[in-house]
Amino acid sequence: MNYVFLILGMAVITFFIRSAVFMLGERVVFPPLVRTALGFVPVTVLTAIIVPMAVTPHGGAPELTWRNPQLVGALTACGVSAATRRPLLTIAVGLAVFFLWQGLVVPVVR
Repeated sequence: MNYVFLILGMAVITFFIRSAVFMLGERVVFPPLVRTALGFVPVTVLTAIIVPMAVTPHGGAPELTWRNPQLVGALTACGVSAATRRPLLTIAVGLAVFFLWQGLVVPVVR
């Protein structure tokens, strides 16, 4: 029963935080520094989700070796993104490298 109250409480808080922006509308003007900082939030959140999954895929100690397909795929995707600035190509190449590495390289080593 405590979980139900916890989830409902989080839903109410989230609703009020998100609806405040819509209810206040244009009456609230953020300073330029805050607007600039808010532009980096999606990149920061995505990085905070992906990096731990790539570095510690099994939830234990960091696996910083060439046998970690998540890390190899993520590093390849970073390189493709830096070189081309094309998100769809970055995702496709990162996934292809991950699956090829997991299917071909890792089984040969083990």
